[in-house]
Amino acid sequence: MHANARGNVYYIDMRTRRRQRGFSLIELLIVIAIIMIIVTTATIEYQKAMMNSHETAAIGAFKAIAQAETLYYSQFGKFAQSLNELGPPASGGAEGPASAGLIAKDLADGKKSGYVFTIAGTPLGYSVTAVPESFNSTGRRTFFSDQSMIIHENWGQEPATEKSPELK
Repeated sequence: MHANARGNVYYIDMRTRRRQRGFSLIELLIVIAIIMIIVTTATIEYQKAMMNSHETAAIGAFKAIAQAETLYYSQFGKFAQSLNELGPPASGGAEGPASAGLIAKDLADGKKSGYVFTIAGTPLGYSVTAVPESFNSTGRRTFFSDQSMIIHENWGQEPATEKSPELK
């Protein structure tokens, strides 16, 4: 109970006064819940974008490997049987069939942008396979290509093969 200057007595409802001082716990919890939903959605979209960029980089690496294999074939009369044969020489040595210096060291080591690459020799040439380092984290697809330079994809953990659908 309070009195004003004229002597009139009036009552202050403490609930109303408390409400004027700040936000209630419920209001703060609602705001936090909304922020958490936004952060979760943004994180999921960010992860999808990162996987898309890793997959795009893997496709670019396939093109680089195909160009390097073509150059290797023109220089040495055969296709390279490993990524090391396409990569730079170890510790500044001379380039040659064992290390032609046609691709970057990280790709020659077999890993680039969240994917693991392998080359295998075939009777007609070579085949290249790329699988994500961590499925559904660094990528959702696996890729395959050979000397035809057609890239095949598989939407799953099993490595893509020449029978997998072509990348469009």
